[in-house]
Amino acid sequence: MKKSHHSDKTLSTKEKQQLLATLKARFENNPGRHEGLDWNKLEKKLETQPEKLWSLQQMEASEGEPDVIGYDKQTDSYWFVDCSPESPAGRRSCCYDSEALESRKANKPADSATNMAAEMGIELLTEEEYHLLQQTGSYDLKTSSWLLTPAPIRKLGGAIFGDKRFGRVFIYHNGAESYYAARGFRGSLKV
Repeated sequence: MKKSHHSDKTLSTKEKQQLLATLKARFENNPGRHEGLDWNKLEKKLETQPEKLWSLQQMEASEGEPDVIGYDKQTDSYWFVDCSPESPAGRRSCCYDSEALESRKANKPADSATNMAAEMGIELLTEEEYHLLQQTGSYDLKTSSWLLTPAPIRKLGGAIFGDKRFGRVFIYHNGAESYYAARGFRGSLKV
């Protein structure tokens, strides 16, 4: 994953302008994901939260193609999710969490999904959120994405992931230490 060259988690003016232009184009090209939402209001909100812009840049740099798929009136927050057709290419071949990473004695992956998400300032999608995302399009037709795993499953050594096959969403389980070239994770960010 390409990291920003800034250690303070802010973008340069040029990086900010490029990111906002990319996000605006994606927002306008995919109106079905966020019917009735106004880009200008969202952009004003983004401009007041440089750390959220930095996280969105991390999602973009790892090929997540973040876009808005929800808005919560109660908290006045927009919900960005990775909307790349397949699990983000810059976040694949990772096991589930640091405990799983440490448990591997040989052939360790470079990182874990939860570590990478934390470094990016984003959250892994829950099973429910993954189903909501899939209602906005068809994702993970050839790949799969780790999902935030309920504690009882994780305690037993497992983790869950989702994909879409045969026109429907499937949620599966695997050992948390497993990793595959076609499995990454999708993140979300509330702005």
